[in-house]
Amino acid sequence: MKLYEMAIAPNPRRVRMFLAEKGLLDQVERVQIDLQKGENLTPEFRSKNPMTKVPVLETDDGTCIAETMAICRYVECSHPETVALLGETPKEVALIEQWLRWIDFYLFMPTGMAFQHGSGYFKDRMKCFPEWGADCKEKVEKFFDFLNEQLRDRDYLCCSKFTCADINAYTSVQFAKVVGVRVDAEKHPHLQAWHERIDSRDSAKV
Repeated sequence: MKLYEMAIAPNPRRVRMFLAEKGLLDQVERVQIDLQKGENLTPEFRSKNPMTKVPVLETDDGTCIAETMAICRYVECSHPETVALLGETPKEVALIEQWLRWIDFYLFMPTGMAFQHGSGYFKDRMKCFPEWGADCKEKVEKFFDFLNEQLRDRDYLCCSKFTCADINAYTSVQFAKVVGVRVDAEKHPHLQAWHERIDSRDSAKV
């Protein structure tokens, strides 16, 4: 398999952590795509993902799978012998899915919008609205408060164990640094403890 990625981007990092936790990362060839240079806009890459985004997983039979969670679900289903990160029972599957949606809608997406509309990085390729970026940054800060409260009496986000929800939340919290939002140990002690817990895992180093 091949993983087309940009190593510093948050979504490819989600996939790398997922693969690492399942002990499969060394079985995947990683191909770097430089988004700033527009390597994702070439006809060759468009043939793999017409949405021109990373990551993309190319399977051994040449099938190309785009979108982070689609890739993770493919890996989970095709390697049932490895640790289950998307749930083992109907309740676990549902709770993890709930958290994945919350993280995407209320943390990752507003972080991305704050970056796109407030950093100036995309000003040459899209119309930016700085006020919208500032509003999204406030939403990220509020979600940090929510996470801190949710982690008050638990080690992981759900199911009493490490799951894909923790991977997606951790990489999103890390991503929030690009818009100046960081975990405040005094304000968010429970979030800080969780962050340190995930940060100590080997998969967080890949």
